[in-house]
Amino acid sequence: MVNDTISDMITRLRNANIVKIQAVNIPSTKMTRSVAQILYSEGFIESFDQTTDPTQLVLRLKYKGKKRIPYITTLKRISKPGMRVYINHHDIPKILGGIGIAVLSTSEGIMSDRTARQKGLGGEILCYIW
Repeated sequence: MVNDTISDMITRLRNANIVKIQAVNIPSTKMTRSVAQILYSEGFIESFDQTTDPTQLVLRLKYKGKKRIPYITTLKRISKPGMRVYINHHDIPKILGGIGIAVLSTSEGIMSDRTARQKGLGGEILCYIW
């Protein structure tokens, strides 16, 4: 059993990008489904679906061109179980000048940095993706 599902998800995505695998199985929780939804809406992954096993989620990664360059270049876990990182909505950073995203856990759920800024919400920074 994994205690930190977000770190596990990030590690699986990072490893799949290295070896250029098309589909990745991830344990399905509310948190991983929310992060997958954000990755899909921001265009970092092709799709995500529940498998026949309700405890698994399949993410299909996106690649560019014949050399299969991944859309996700870097995934970085910020807030960890041993050291939580909270931020006010005024201080939410723009990742690579707006090219990347920060995933936040707010009082209204998990959302991207752009959505949190629009709603005026701060919260826990889960990870950076670009």
